[in-house]
Order: sequence, then C-alpha cells, then structure tokens
Amino acid sequence: MIEIQHIKKGFGDKTVINDVSAVFQTGKCNLIIGTSGSGKTVMMKCLVGLFEPDSGEIIYDGQNFSEMNTEHRKELRQSIGMLFQGSALFDSMTVEQNVMFPLDMFTKNSYPEKLKRVNEVLDRVNLKDANKKFPAEISGGMKKRVGIARAIVLNPKYLFCDEPNSGLDPQTSLLIDKLIKEITVEYNITTVVNTHDMNSVMEIGDHIMYMYYGVKEWEGSNKEIIFSKNQRLNNFIFASEFLQDAKDMRMLEAKGKIDNNRDMDELLK
Repeated sequence: MIEIQHIKKGFGDKTVINDVSAVFQTGKCNLIIGTSGSGKTVMMKCLVGLFEPDSGEIIYDGQNFSEMNTEHRKELRQSIGMLFQGSALFDSMTVEQNVMFPLDMFTKNSYPEKLKRVNEVLDRVNLKDANKKFPAEISGGMKKRVGIARAIVLNPKYLFCDEPNSGLDPQTSLLIDKLIKEITVEYNITTVVNTHDMNSVMEIGDHIMYMYYGVKEWEGSNKEIIFSKNQRLNNFIFASEFLQDAKDMRMLEAKGKIDNNRDMDELLK
C-alpha cells in the first residue's frame, strides 16, 4: 500500500499539485487519470522520487519515503518496478539483456541464476522465444511486454506504469491491460497506472483518482465512475457522443430497465 498525505508541488509560481491525499491499494490497479496539465505525471514522478514534493508525505507500507535518506531510498527502489511510456528499452541490447539489466545492477546472482529468472518472466509475458531479438525486430506490443518483464524481474512490491497503452492499437492495448491486471493480482503488487485510456479505466480501474489542474476531483472504482455526478469528470470520460450513449445504456442496464436483447436492439437503432 502507498499512502500520500497532503502532497503539494509547484514550479516557480505555478502550483501543479495542490494538497492531494489518497491511498493506493495492494493487489489492485490504481489509476491516475486526467487531461494534459492535470498533474498526474508530476504526481507519479513524486511517488518514485524523481521530484521532491514541496510539502506532504509519501508512505510505502508504513515507511515514510519523504523522510528517508539516500541509502534507504536506494533500498526501497529495489522493490519498485517501472514501465515507461515508450518502453525505454536499450536498442543495442537484446530482449534478454534488457530484462537482465536490473539483475546486473542490483544483484550478485550468477549468470545462470539471472538467466533462469529472465526466462521465467519472459515466459510469464508470453515472450518465451524472443531472448535474442533486438528491440528493432519486435512490435510495439512486444516492446511493452519486454518492458513489463523488466519491471517485474526483481519481484517488486510496487509497479508504476506510465501510459502503458500509448501508441498501441486497441486490441494490443486490451492485452497489455489484461497482463498488468493479472500480474498485479498474481504477485499482490501495488500497481499505479498513469493513463488517459478510457478502455483501461473501464477494464482494470479497481481504484481511480481523477485529477483536475492539480486537485483531486473524484475518487472511486470503474463500477462507480459510470454514476459519477462530477461534471468535470463526466466531460473528460464521456467526451464523445458515442461514449455518452454507452454511459446511458450502462446506467439503464444497472437500473434493470434493459431486460432482454430486444430492448437492447431498440436502443441501438
């Protein structure tokens, strides 16, 4: 579990995050959503220590990250996995070498031990035979899966995903969402996902925090978001007429007003 308490962050005279508190739960996909400029990327960078909050506290399972010295932070970071927006693979390294990189950096394991672990995580993300390929030889979806394999190779307690579906087609995006969800539950990880992908919100949003210009505007689950009365959130999620119609239909379903396929067909006409 990660808890943030009254986080504030600004640059110059501009406040980017203004007194935000939340709890990101273990074994669940915790999503931070919002428009560009809402502060969600700055929030994630504060969570992993790339930015220092101006005030407030970040607590990892009872450990106050905000008060840790450099050595303690280094130890904690070994429990953190990160999936970057562009995958951030090393072009000159094979898939196997990319995934092994954290093991080389943070462990003293023998090469056979490291290779065994690399093969385990590559198998877990369905890339069993991709060891010797270079990033230029694989698809965007495969690169994301390599990124996930690298992020979990050290058995992290915390996983951060920055726009994991950026640049992917809808079908591949669903596969990545499913994989992130499965890994979160399987390894009981505290997963935080920074996204504006509404499919991700509806598919894996166990806990969702909506930010609007640095302020937490709404918090809830993907089941609750359909019924939100927050107009800014609704404008953000249901920006298109198609999505608004989908919302109306789901609300009718939930209220028991769509009883059979005939009723659904009538609404779709």
